Amino acid sequence: MVNAVLAIAAVGLLVALLTALLGLLRHAAGDSKASSGDLMLAAQLLGTTGIGLLMLLNALGSVTGLLDVALVLALLAVVATIALTRRPSPDDAQEPRS
Repeated sequence: MVNAVLAIAAVGLLVALLTALLGLLRHAAGDSKASSGDLMLAAQLLGTTGIGLLMLLNALGSVTGLLDVALVLALLAVVATIALTRRPSPDDAQEPRS
């Protein structure tokens, strides 16, 4: 039973690491055509993957306190997303009234 749980956790870690690698490649390859929203989504993917990895490592019991770190990172990700969506885009700039 313990071996099955470890095997499932290992597969989860590999999938999460692959997802993080793909997000990192997308973020690093951010060309001039990519919008800030695309780059923010890639950064969100990295953050979410990191949170998942920390929670998996906490569940395996290898390091203590990782759940607290994962929760703080999740809160910071929400704040970053709100900050991006509340920021006015250059297209929304209005002409000054004269």
